[in-house]
Amino acid sequence: MSTDLAMTPGEYAQCPNAPRQHCAIPLAARQSILGEGMRIRRLLPHTDKRMIGAWCFFDHAGPVDVSDGPGVRVGPHPHTGLQTFSWMVDGEILHRDSLGYKQLLTQGQVNLMTAGKGISHSEESPEISARSATLQLAQFWIALPDDKRFIEPAFEHYATLPKWEQDGATITLLVGDWLGQQSPVAVHTPLLGADLTSQGATTLTLPLEPGFEYGIAVLTGSAQVDEHALEPGTLLYLGKDRSGFTLEIKEASQIILIGGEPFGEDILLYWNFVARNADEVRGFIEQWEQGDQFGTVVGFEGASLKAPPLADNVRLKQK
Repeated sequence: MSTDLAMTPGEYAQCPNAPRQHCAIPLAARQSILGEGMRIRRLLPHTDKRMIGAWCFFDHAGPVDVSDGPGVRVGPHPHTGLQTFSWMVDGEILHRDSLGYKQLLTQGQVNLMTAGKGISHSEESPEISARSATLQLAQFWIALPDDKRFIEPAFEHYATLPKWEQDGATITLLVGDWLGQQSPVAVHTPLLGADLTSQGATTLTLPLEPGFEYGIAVLTGSAQVDEHALEPGTLLYLGKDRSGFTLEIKEASQIILIGGEPFGEDILLYWNFVARNADEVRGFIEQWEQGDQFGTVVGFEGASLKAPPLADNVRLKQK
């Protein structure tokens, strides 16, 4: 579901008139409507903030009614230099990849695919008889550091994650080590990811690692951090040098917090690739078109996706 909007990196946002610990920037998502009326809110990369730690991509898909029709169908497509992290908020998606994995992802579970030197996969809704009425998904990409970006590809499914109740909310630890809990999800740079869900209004005071930078987004409902109101379609960049923050949840809501140690390398994000320069991107496109390097996805009934051409005169900005 993340293959239709090709993005390239740009510059970081600045907060020239605020102390670094109070550097909060609301970032409006780029939105599109795909088949089945699926709303995609692209929260990262943003023209004013390309990455938060190694998190370089954040799509919020849905919620959408998929009780009838073909549902979601994303044909085989390649990835390099990253990990795809899929958090199923509601419904289910069937994953297939060129390593031979076939995995149904259902509510409250995570699929982590490490592309490394190259992998291809497809995503689709199961048959209507085995399908929930509603689909909602948060999908992220995690940039791999230079010494890991050409590792062997891999796939892991996490059926359960650390979950606990705190001050009227349910916290699910997606990635990292936080509040005395540790996620089993294997990543290659210091990161945090958490889902904060409440059935009504509440206030959470939560600790943060000052060396990390953070962002927070509402999937459903509404909340407030400092003077900033949070609604679906906005990512609030919290900056770094914060030891904590207060989250005022206004109603039944589902909220995502991401963070990480600032990524120390320049990356180039084009289509489904995390590269370091335009020549690498051209090489990946050529490899995909030639049918090598990325393997074959077996079982998806439909055509593979074609890479958008990279013109010789295109201007690509790195992080």
